[in-house]
Amino acid sequence: MADSTALITWGGWDGHEPEKVAHLMAGLLREEGVGVDIRDTLSCFDDFEALCAYDLVVPIWTMSRIEKHQAENVSEAVARGTGLAGCHGGMCDAFRENVLWQFMTGANWVAHPGGDGVRYTVEIKDREHELTEGLEDFEVATEQYYLQVDAANHILATTRFPTVTWYHSANGPVHVPVAWTRMWGLGRVYYNALGHKANVIESGAPHEMLRRGLLWAARSKEAARAEGRRFAEYENPGKHF
Repeated sequence: MADSTALITWGGWDGHEPEKVAHLMAGLLREEGVGVDIRDTLSCFDDFEALCAYDLVVPIWTMSRIEKHQAENVSEAVARGTGLAGCHGGMCDAFRENVLWQFMTGANWVAHPGGDGVRYTVEIKDREHELTEGLEDFEVATEQYYLQVDAANHILATTRFPTVTWYHSANGPVHVPVAWTRMWGLGRVYYNALGHKANVIESGAPHEMLRRGLLWAARSKEAARAEGRRFAEYENPGKHF
């Protein structure tokens, strides 16, 4: 993907090894020819025009707080074709008070029953999608994310709850998404709930899923041009958040 560029920004809760994950993702993208800028501050979201110039934004910020204009700038840049991709708490347990962020990313984290080290199966649901083709179900031992998820997401993989008995067990078995894609205007959005520690996503199927997802999101502008879609199709002057 020569001439493509990505912005990776990291910070927030240290327990998710944000700096380590940032450099892991940067290495993965650079191997594919993507130019990468790494920042350890959210001030990189202050410049809307600069965000629009990137092909991909990768946020790695568990919890933390984002300024209203920063979330709006990311939203508007993604709507115009900048891809958005991330994993675990760094994207869907980020900025808990900001509903625009949750709407754009497609979910918010609510629990991980049993904590770290829970052994569970990730089940591939869409085996025909380019992001999962050839991948088989696999087991991991890490946090199992219970997410409240947008019905509009295109689900790629799920996991079954309950694995660990807790209050939610009274509701019976359910499948909660692990990975999905969605659209935000012209922008492609990819999320993968794996990645509590860097070693969870540094090899095997989790690594390959993330690699494909990052590159897929980075092709948002290219895909929109090929499909003849324009930002004006989605633009609305009313306030929606």
